[in-house]
Amino acid sequence: MIVRISGEGQYRLPDDDADRLNQLDNEAVAAADAGDEAKFQDLWGQMLALVEKDGEALDDDELVESNVILPPRDITFEEACEEFTGEGLIPD
Repeated sequence: MIVRISGEGQYRLPDDDADRLNQLDNEAVAAADAGDEAKFQDLWGQMLALVEKDGEALDDDELVESNVILPPRDITFEEACEEFTGEGLIPD
């Protein structure tokens, strides 16, 4: 799975981590829906850490279509509440 963090770059994430990222995404949607900013920020940090820790950064000159595009690292909670809705960033 290719994951882009907006404004930063792309990562090749092992398929084994796709389910974990999707789970975190679903939990982040629930936190945003509940208005729980602290929980959302914790989950958002976990999502970014998973991609950075387990993912392999792609070279800037390697052009690959992203399967998932994550918002910028500095997304506000208000912006997140607009993006993390329904099935989230990663549809089931």
